[in-house]
Amino acid sequence: MSMIPRTADRHAAEMDHWAPLLDKLLARFDGAMALQLHDGSFSQFGRAACRTGQPEFVLRLRDPHAVRSLLLGQDPLRFADAYFRGAIDVDGDFFAALSLKDYLHSLQLSLFDRLQVLTRLLRRGVDLTAGREMPQLPSLEADAVLAHTRSENREAISFHYDLSNDFYGLWLDDAMVYSCAYFERPDMTLAQAQRAKLDHICRKLQLQRGEQFLDIGCGWGALILHAAQHYGVQAHGITLSARQYDLTRERIRAAGMEHQVTVALQDYRDLPDGEPFDKIASVGMFEHVGLKNLPQYFDTVHRLLKPQGVFLNHGITHDEEGWGDALSSRFINRYVFPDGELDTVSNIQRAMERSQFEIIDVEGLRLHYATTLRHWVRRLDSNHDCALKYVNEATFRVWRLYMAASALEFESGSLGLYQILSAPRGRRHLPQTRQYMYPQTSHGAPYTLQP
Repeated sequence: MSMIPRTADRHAAEMDHWAPLLDKLLARFDGAMALQLHDGSFSQFGRAACRTGQPEFVLRLRDPHAVRSLLLGQDPLRFADAYFRGAIDVDGDFFAALSLKDYLHSLQLSLFDRLQVLTRLLRRGVDLTAGREMPQLPSLEADAVLAHTRSENREAISFHYDLSNDFYGLWLDDAMVYSCAYFERPDMTLAQAQRAKLDHICRKLQLQRGEQFLDIGCGWGALILHAAQHYGVQAHGITLSARQYDLTRERIRAAGMEHQVTVALQDYRDLPDGEPFDKIASVGMFEHVGLKNLPQYFDTVHRLLKPQGVFLNHGITHDEEGWGDALSSRFINRYVFPDGELDTVSNIQRAMERSQFEIIDVEGLRLHYATTLRHWVRRLDSNHDCALKYVNEATFRVWRLYMAASALEFESGSLGLYQILSAPRGRRHLPQTRQYMYPQTSHGAPYTLQP
């Protein structure tokens, strides 16, 4: 038995009722957890709990249907639904609690065990008919994206990014950079690491004063403002998010940069022909394009780039080819990124090469993103009460779960993050080494800009 002896109290009978099935369910769980049922009964489970006697987290099941979701759930996302609507609470180490996801997903209860659960619920008077379908949360679930049309992408971007600028501002850095930071040193703050990332991109692109620079999916304008202020380019950004567009315009005006920085509410497919750009960046945007649309996307970038130009694509990749129907895929598309689709880094590079790009440099930043996400989760948790001024509790929980789970996915290697530097094939002037990406101080040490 993996279960530590239960606390003796007036609720022990309820836990005794479920103990045999819970023991069977959680016997091989490697962590240390405590479980509290809806009536207040409390017990500890897990191999580590047997050794330490201290749970890493407490899972509180606040109604009988949450018990049923834990024991019978055919769709693991029903368990997430229960957490979002408050039927399940998690206290303690949230990251440790997420280790239950893969464990529960791999379990197979026998038909006899499932019948036992149903019988016990019926004896407890639980309305199984009402519980078959958990209450839906339409404000949390996005409409499915089927073809990545302009209207679908616009609505999907609005679903994610138009939530609330103030909500994002609680846990992002002051520049509101919503992409992987670059931790040159482990002791860097989030703000320092995000500025280092902006500089890293600008150095890779070798931005020069007076050049025309395009940022596809510019977010709240951090990169175009930074590139214009510190590298002297003429910067233009596009976004599909109305709230990002409005705030970026305000930030451009506040910085007095209207003559040098512009922004448009525009789909990348609608960028006009004409004077092409010297340099183009896409940071955390191509994940929304759709795998079938990648040829059109990279062809468009190639069309907009001068023959001697440079393009940097910064984005998330997957450890499996294509975008299948995995649990993580369904969760992301249902609650977070309705239009999100990922592929392997090799397939992304192949698509770029088919659009006549030459790959110059590839840098993996997977662990940088894991660190970034852990910063965001800490900042989100510390601003819980303030966040509820802008979003409801269920939405807060979606974001908490999404970012914490993503951090673990990056740490495990299921997700990757790559900066792919490229240029139109045949570009005559290419750096012979990577030294230009890492400027040196007079002492020979890597130089890091401070905020």
